Formats: sequence, structure tokens, C-alpha cells
Amino acid sequence: METLLEINNLSTEFNSGGSTVNAVKNLSLTLSSGETVGIVGESGSGKSVTALSIMRLLSTNGKISSGEINYQSSEGQRRNILSLTEDQMRAIRGNEIAMIFQEPMTALNPVLSCGFQVAEAMVTHRKLTREEAMLKTVSLFEKVNLPQVKQMLEAYPHQLSGGQKQRVLIAMALSCDPRILIADEPTTSLDVTVQASILKLMKNLQKEKNMGMLFISHDLGVIGEVADRVVVMYKGKIVEEGTVQDIFTSPQHPYTKGLLACRPPLNNRPAKLKVISDFMKEEADGSVSTVHLQESDSNNESLATEEKRKLSHKAMYSLEPLLKVENLKTWFPVRGGIFSTIKDFKKAVDDVSFDVFPGETLGLVGESGCGKTTLGRSILRLIEPNEGELYFENKNLISLEGKELRKMRKRMQIIFQDPYASLNPRMTVGEAILEPMTVHGLYTDENTRKKKVVELLERVSLKPEHAKRYPYEFSGGQRQRICIARALASEPDFIICDECVSALDVSIQAQVLNLLNDLKRDFGFTSIFISHDLSVVKYMSDRMMVMHNGKIIETGDPDEIYAFPKSEYTRNLIASIPLGFPGKVNSK
Repeated sequence: METLLEINNLSTEFNSGGSTVNAVKNLSLTLSSGETVGIVGESGSGKSVTALSIMRLLSTNGKISSGEINYQSSEGQRRNILSLTEDQMRAIRGNEIAMIFQEPMTALNPVLSCGFQVAEAMVTHRKLTREEAMLKTVSLFEKVNLPQVKQMLEAYPHQLSGGQKQRVLIAMALSCDPRILIADEPTTSLDVTVQASILKLMKNLQKEKNMGMLFISHDLGVIGEVADRVVVMYKGKIVEEGTVQDIFTSPQHPYTKGLLACRPPLNNRPAKLKVISDFMKEEADGSVSTVHLQESDSNNESLATEEKRKLSHKAMYSLEPLLKVENLKTWFPVRGGIFSTIKDFKKAVDDVSFDVFPGETLGLVGESGCGKTTLGRSILRLIEPNEGELYFENKNLISLEGKELRKMRKRMQIIFQDPYASLNPRMTVGEAILEPMTVHGLYTDENTRKKKVVELLERVSLKPEHAKRYPYEFSGGQRQRICIARALASEPDFIICDECVSALDVSIQAQVLNLLNDLKRDFGFTSIFISHDLSVVKYMSDRMMVMHNGKIIETGDPDEIYAFPKSEYTRNLIASIPLGFPGKVNSK
């Protein structure tokens, strides 16, 4: 195989507030034609900065301080990317080295049609006429399995789903037949079925064009599906490198072992998920030491956990339901024509009925657009349902208005998917957590409330001094912990967790899932846990519902649904779960 890319001792740094942050430190790797190198690590490990350094797309406060990035051009020339002029670099970007960015909505121009944007790359680099470029765009859209190609050509990014936008980006990246493709978290936050189809698509296209591919992800399970060789990064450095088989069967570095162990297992239900700190400890000088785990009989531990679960379920399901949902419908009008008349209805929630029992975690799983979030918000009346009944402790929620509804909302809270968007950027974290207590008149005075804020912060593993900081000063995992503390501030009986871990690193996800289970045990709340990730829902839930096209198509014990799915849709969800090595999706 021909070596396409050779990186030697690359170091990239950023100037932040007068200090220097070393994002990538002395990194070296190679990429050959037809090969996929997976780069894995948590947020902040330097994965994306490595990709942006190769493309020379660093922000103004970033610079490559040392190293070489040698690239073998299509003419057979070996060139150091760092020595090229900006004009020379523009001729390479999107042409010989293409990149699929992590967030498709921000990577696509919102005021240009998708077809125009893909064709533009070919007009610029391949000197095709607009007509020739559009014809090739049609072919590319068909190749990436976009539906209704003619409509997609004229559609704008906001009119497409997340998976469709990602396919447009793949088509754009492949439009000029690049020799190297850099895929930066191309499947993060996508449904497992969409993720599986995109991974399969990328592997097929790579094989067809014999490209070299750098595939960046925080999820080793996904990396195992596509990569030939794996590079594990931690704090800007490569800590382990090897074949997929080596990394998955005999990982050497404790950080790699932690990443592999963080995902919820599908074959059992441990009392606690493993986290990175169970495998390694960072010393004061920045070095890493291995934590030696205590030997335990995982089979006996799982049996004990299952026995407790059965006893808990027997007591739980003998009680009267806390929440009753009866024939709930939430439809959205689809308008069209000059006068925006109603042409049809989008049946987001279509005649849904179920009960939730005190102390239960009811899992709700399904793909994007199935109606999960609309159902959760309809229950809280953040979206008004069209028809149906909602009873909370036999009180009709549909009939509540004004003060009565606000009083009930004290007992019913929600943790939103995007913690940054759900926090007020002008309020400190302490003020955000204090606000629900003040609104609902909890505790006797302001000082008592402030003490409660500190207690809640400590309860979600944050520090008292964090109360004076603003949301932008925290990581995604820390912001999600803040949102959990805010939800608990009003002492609710019922919480809806809406995709609250979907965008987090697997290690941070494990920490938050453990935290939610601990808080549920200590505070005794009931919850609906919404996610598109069946493995997470299976681990968290006492009972699980599968939702598709606005309807509940399957309900039951999570283990039974996983082992014996009744519907074809559920079987497809299970089959799409990435299991990593040996490079196959779940064939169950």
C-alpha cells in the first residue's frame, strides 16, 4: 500500500487568556491508501485539533509549533503541508484531502441549497460546468442513498434530518474523488440505524475509491466497526496504537481499558458502570498510574443485582400508577399553498396510552422523529396535546390552568438534551439552581436556599465555588450535572430525562448514568428515560417502550425485548448497535 500521509512530531498549541494550551503534543502517525486509521479519545484529547492541523483550518489563536505533515499528492510528489502557501492549500482542501465535519448544520451554508453546495466544490476544483457538476451531484446523492434526489438537490439544510445532512456532507467530501478522507465524529448523536447505514456506506465508498481514511470518534465501539488500525489519544498524546484486534482483545494502557469498559453492557446489568477513574489515576506531575481493580465475581454480582431488581419490581408494580397517559394525541399541522392552508397533520404522538409506577424508570427508545420528545413535553404540557387524558396521582393534568398548573410543575421536571441551550447564559450556575426554589417558595429564607444550592452542587460532584461561574465556563458533562441539580432543586416526584446523555463522551456518559441511578435511589423520584440508544435505555430502565411513527409498538422488560423482540423495527434497532471488534454490527 502507498503511504498517503505521514505526520512526524506534530505539536499544536492555542493561546488562551495569555497562557498556552498544548492541544497536540509530538504526535506521529501514518495513513496508507485503502486503510482506515481510527483516532479515539474523549473531548479535549486532541482528535479534532489533529484533523484541523492537517487541513490547516486552525482558529486565529491556534498555531502548529513544530513537526511535519507530509502528503503524497496524486502526481506522486511528497509535500510538507506546513510549507504550502494558502493558495496551494486551497487547491488541496476538498480536492485531494476532504473532511466531513462533526456538526453538519454548521458545516453547511444555510442560505444555499444542498445541491448547489455539493456542485460548487466540483466547479471550483475540477473546473466542471454548472450543468456537469449538477449531474454528478445527482449521482453522488444516489450513491449516498438520499431519498427523493430531485427534492434533495433543491432543499436547504434546515429541511433535512440529521442523517440526511450528514449524507450531503459525505457526498460533498467525495465529490472530487479525494485521496484522503478525514471523518470527524460523523455519526455522533445519530440514531443507531442511521449510524450503521452511514458506517457501511463510508466503508463501501472507501473500498471503491481506495481512499485512506482518518475516522475520529470518542466511541471505541464505532471505531471497531470501521478501522483497520486504532490510535488512542489522551490529553494531546498518543497513549496506545495497534490493530483493532490488539486494542479490543489486549489493551495495554489503562485509559484504553477504561474507554472499552464505559459502555453499558448488553449481556448483564452491573450495579455501577465502570468509569475511567476505575482504571487510571493522574498524578500531580501529569503522569498516569494504573489503578488495580479489586477482583470480583461479576456473575454473582449480576445475579445479586437481578435478584434485588425482581424484588423491587414486585413491590413497585403492586402499587397504583403515579402517572396515567390515556389515548394521547399531539398532531402538528402541515401547511402549504399561497395562503398556508392546512394540507395534512404530522402525527407526532398518535393515540398513546401507558402507566408509570412510583419509583419506576420507564425507558422510551426510538429513532429521531418517532415522537419521543414530543410525548415527554406533552406530558408536562410544555406542548399542548390535541386529545387524550393525563392523570398524575389521579389528578387530571389537562384541566389544570394558571397557578394550579405551575404548582404541579414543581413536582414534574425535565432534563433537556442540550444543557447549554437550557441554561440562561446570563445567570450564574448558583442563580439557575436557586431560581426554582424561589419561584416555588421552598425553604424559609434565601440563606437556606443558598445552602441547598451548595448541597445540590456537591451531590452532582461539583464544587461550592462553581455556583459563581457561568454556563460557558463548564464542559458538556459538567453542564449536564448542573441541569440535573436544577431539576432536583424543586424536589420533584417525577423527572423526564430527554436524551440527557446522547452527546456526551462514553466515559462522561457512564458517570452521569451512575449519578442518575444514585440520585434516584436517594431522592426516590420516578422517571421516563428517553434515548435513541437502546443499550443505554436497556441498562437504565425497569420497563421499556419502543416508539415508532408516533405510536408505542412494543412494551415490556428490557431484557426480554432485547432477547425476543416482537417487531421488525425493534429487531433493526438491536441489529444496529455497534459492538466493535471483530468489525461487525450486532447480528442478533
